[in-house]
This record gives sequence, structure tokens and C-alpha cells, in this order.
Amino acid sequence: MTRTAIITGASSGIGKAICEIVLQSGYEVYGIGRDFSEASSLLSRENFHKVELDLLDTGKLQEEIKNISKGNALSLLINCAGVGYYGLHEELSAKSISEMVRVNLEVPLLLSNLLLRKLKENSGTIINIASVTASQSNPHGAAYGATKAGLLSFSKSLFDEARKYGVKVTTILPDMTDTKLYRNADFKACEEENARLLPEDIAKAVDFILHLDPHQVITELTVRPQLHRIEKKK
Repeated sequence: MTRTAIITGASSGIGKAICEIVLQSGYEVYGIGRDFSEASSLLSRENFHKVELDLLDTGKLQEEIKNISKGNALSLLINCAGVGYYGLHEELSAKSISEMVRVNLEVPLLLSNLLLRKLKENSGTIINIASVTASQSNPHGAAYGATKAGLLSFSKSLFDEARKYGVKVTTILPDMTDTKLYRNADFKACEEENARLLPEDIAKAVDFILHLDPHQVITELTVRPQLHRIEKKK
């Protein structure tokens, strides 16, 4: 039976790059995103299935996940969708804080909850895309960093809980990556060579995890550019 993967944040950035590399490994991929207008390369693939929805619509998300999991040998869940708002914490809106908590933390918790029994049946893998901010101090990004720290903590605990059932759980912690994540910030990834990561770099890290010898699990993987630089937006 063909292996099935569910990937959030699939329509752009890191999630799109991950979909591309997982498809190359022969998975049937269900990619969840809000707008696939820039994802023609995915839509042309026979083993890619577009799931266009807002992750904050919990009822619809649950319904779609239940429909996907019926009759499919689900063996991979990748929680990649993320949102970031930056600045002094007192200047963030309540809406921004709520969106970060829900997308970055609540959705991965919910999807893992809904799919864990299926993943246990197939000795499956969960890969959570967090951030280097999960393990450091984050002035001007305190709330964002807190959601990623929560995701890292959840991943560690879930692995210890589910490992005896053959389930692997890995958290990838990317540093500054050239994506739309910083559209709400006054800074962006540096355009200088070796001072930023590309979405494809994180996808390659996912591919590395998926092709480990089955007796091995890397529970935490940090990916950083050689140089540490950011650029202020003009």
C-alpha cells in the first residue's frame, strides 16, 4: 500500500519545498494550505492532493483529516504551517497573539491527537518544524518564540510517550530562512550568500530524517546558515 503523508503549510515556502521532496520519495501527499495559486508545480503531480482550508477553522480541519485518514496507510505527519508577529510584546494585538498560539502550537497538537492511532498502526513519523527561537531568548519575538518552545516541548514528550509503538517524533529547528514568515516584521533574511537558509535546505533536512536507518531517531535537528546576519527592511 502506498505511504500517505499529511503536510501543513503546503502552499508556499518551507512547506511547499517539503512537499516536493516527500513526493519524490513516493508518498501520496495531502498538502494543507490556504492559497495554492503559486504552487503549480505541486498541483501537476498525480500523487499530490490539495486541501485548501484555513487551519483556524477547527471543525472543517477535523472533518478533512478524518476523511483523509479513512482507508489510507498514513505514515507521515509534518506540521510546517507557521505565522509570526514581531515587535515589543505590549504592542502586539490580541488577534496576533491568538493566531500564533493556534497555528504554531494548537494545530500540531490537534493533528497529532487525531492521527496518532493511525501513525501507531504504521510505525509512522511526526516531524514538527519549529525554530531556533524555541531554545533561546527572543526579545521582539517573545510570543512567537514561546509558541515554538511549546512545540519543541510537546515533541519531546510525545516521542517518549509513543516510541514504544514505533512512532518517531522529530523537531527541526531552522534559523533565518528566506520565506514569507517575516512579512509582518521590520526585518528580513539577509540576501548575502551563506547568511540565510532556503526552504529547500529544510526540505533536505526532512529527507535526511526520513531516510535514516529504522532503528535510529534524531529527535531534534538544528539547521543554521554559516553567517549570522539579518537585514532591516527599507
